[in-house]
Parts: sequence; C-alpha cells; structure tokens
Amino acid sequence: MSEARRPKAVALMSGGLDSTLAAKLMLMQGVEVIGVNFAGGYCPVFAGNKTDAEKAAETLGVELVRLPIDEDFVAMVRAPKYSRGRNMNPCIDCHILMIRRAWEYGRTRGAGFVVTGEVLGQRPLSQHRQALEIVARRSGTKGLLLRPLSARCLEPTEPEQRGLVDREKLLDIKGRSRKRQMALAQEWGITEYPAPAGGCLLTDAGYAGRLREAFARGEDSVETLELLAIGRHFRLPSGARLVVGRNRAENEELLRRASGNAAVIDATPVPGPLGLLIPDSGHGERLLAAGICARYSDRRKDARVPVSIAGVRVETTPVTPEAADRLNVDRRLEGQLPHLP
Repeated sequence: MSEARRPKAVALMSGGLDSTLAAKLMLMQGVEVIGVNFAGGYCPVFAGNKTDAEKAAETLGVELVRLPIDEDFVAMVRAPKYSRGRNMNPCIDCHILMIRRAWEYGRTRGAGFVVTGEVLGQRPLSQHRQALEIVARRSGTKGLLLRPLSARCLEPTEPEQRGLVDREKLLDIKGRSRKRQMALAQEWGITEYPAPAGGCLLTDAGYAGRLREAFARGEDSVETLELLAIGRHFRLPSGARLVVGRNRAENEELLRRASGNAAVIDATPVPGPLGLLIPDSGHGERLLAAGICARYSDRRKDARVPVSIAGVRVETTPVTPEAADRLNVDRRLEGQLPHLP
C-alpha cells in the first residue's frame, strides 16, 4: 500500500490494554494511527508523571495528541442524559463526548474513521449492544466508529466495507474475560498496562464523594475537579476549601497550582505539608489552616510549630485529631454522601 493512499484513523487511547490492542490491530493492517487522549478535570495530569497513554503510545510508536477535559465535560458529569455507574461515572455520555471530540479533531488531520478499544459486553452499563449503538449514533460517527476487538460481533463499518481494513483480521472478543487480550499482549510484546478502569477517577468512591460535595456547593470548575484528586481536603467554617499535601509530590503540585485567590500555607521546612486555602478567607481561617497543616507535620505533638502563611512566618498550635476530622471532607461524607439526580 503506498504512503499516499495509506488509511488514517484517530484512536482513543487511555493507555489501558484494550485501547492499546485496538491501535495495534490497526497498525498491523497498515493504518496510520493518531492517538488521542483526554486530560484535565477528572483525568488530571500531574507534572513529572508520564501517563499510561503516553507509555502506550511510545510502545506502539504512534503520535499522541492530548485534548482537554473542559466545561462541556463537567456539565455532562453534572447532568448526564444516560445513567451513571456505581459512583459518578456517566460512561455512555462520556464516551459520546470523547468520541465526538476525537472525531472532530481527527477530521482536521485527514482521518477517515475512529477507533476505540470498546469490547461488546465487557461493561454491563456502557458496552452492551444498545449502548454501543447509542454512542456511535449520538457521537456522529455511525458507520465510522470501528471497535477492532469486537468488530466481527458487530455490524460492518464503512472502513471494513470499503476495504480500508480487513474484517477477517479483526477480532470477535466479547464478554468480561480478559484472557484473550492478555494473551495477545504477551504475543505482541505489550508488557505494561494498568488495571481495568484504573484511569477514571469518576469510578473511585472517594473522588466521587468529593465531587458530589463540591457540586453541591457550586464548585464545578475544571481546576476544582483536578484539585479533588490531590491531598487531604478540609471544609472550613466560611466554606473555604483547604487542600493539604500528603507527600512531596503533592506539595509541589499544590504549589504549582496556587492562584491569586489562594493562600499558601507552608509547613514543609518542619518538615510537613503544604496547603492551599481556597479562597483566601481571612486571618482567622489562615490560622486555622496553619493549625491543620501543623497537625500533619512531624512536630504535631509540639505546643507550637512554625508555619509560613502567604510568606509570613507564624507560630501555630496544631489542631487536635478530632478537630481535623470534623473539618475533613472525606470524614464528613462517610455514610452521608449528598445525592445528585
């Protein structure tokens, strides 16, 4: 096949096994693959960390383009048209929007169809036959959405009918077992891949609880959704949020995300955590935030601990464990998560 006539596809790549295998199947048929991955919001990317999608793209030798999780995704999570999973994951709605965005981008690059790693029957909520049909239709990719792992269990797509890909070389995987995928990965030298669903924070009960609490208070910016994945979260009496790092990497990430409306509470020289008070809610709550940060420092048992508040050094008394728990968002939500329709 000449390079000029080589088929081109845009492939959604989470870095998981199924999407990696789907892209590999296309490469084996001579298709040029442009990988697309979504980042931001509930798919945060932290400085210095290589994502699973980046690792998979390197393994396959394909280009990877990062598209943003933006306000449209946040609105979709708040009010999905289709049902949610066990936590805050509106999988059908999310697939629709991601595939639509990937296809919009792919067309600007000359792609003729879209590829995903979806498997018929693997997930009861979002990958039954009717759900797959809904996703293709509502994303605007009906006939152009190729699912190579289950293609021979589904109706032929235009790329197959036009001979851009050989249907007989596609697969007929269905159901929840991953044995065939794991065997193919071993055969094709794909040795590193994450656990299933490991990349979506919306499926995590702890993150989902924080997100419900934030939505209930009208906090729905993309930046807030990213912060919810970092550190310990406290809700102070004024309603301000305090985020406290749990390790050096989180401290550095919080400092990188400090904005003009936040106060930086720094106990790292103690050593201890760094905290962000969002918004900066005044002197009294700055001192309370400093006491919480001191509580998680190595000098939590001392009567006074040095902490920097917005660059000014103060001596503060660590709050008690009970006081910290009363303000801790996760502790307050245990057993009483606010409900969203």
